[in-house]
Amino acid sequence: MKAVLIVIGRTTDRRLQELTDDYVERISHYMPFSIDVIPELRQTKALSPEQQKAAEADMLRTRLQQGDRLVLLDEHGTERRSMEFARWLQKRLAAGGRRLVFVVGGPYGFDTSIHDLADEEISLSQMTFSHQLIRLLMVEQLYRANTILRGEPYHHE
Repeated sequence: MKAVLIVIGRTTDRRLQELTDDYVERISHYMPFSIDVIPELRQTKALSPEQQKAAEADMLRTRLQQGDRLVLLDEHGTERRSMEFARWLQKRLAAGGRRLVFVVGGPYGFDTSIHDLADEEISLSQMTFSHQLIRLLMVEQLYRANTILRGEPYHHE
């Protein structure tokens, strides 16, 4: 099964992008993985938060495929320790399917229609982070989970 991280807007901080790219390359040694960047909306000042979430939802739905297992990265989702996340990932990958799709929403989160489509919601922390930093945290955790599953020495518990 392929894993995909869908994000809205590109990373503007070169240093964060370099670190993210490094982890994407590392993950590719364990599983097919890619990041799909949806262009950010233009002229958002003219849109209410609800209108912005609806427009982002429309763009997101065009990136989804039949049979995707959709996992939203949302502050209200389930939190897991790294070992628990590794076991969770292993179960999802073993369940089969075409793609395991993680999504980082826009600045106001997800439209209700996207929450309704989601199979699960996970939270990386109760704290708030920039969306650019969440990308890096997510790919690091995917890499960490893969090393845990293979008994490699990256993670120390």
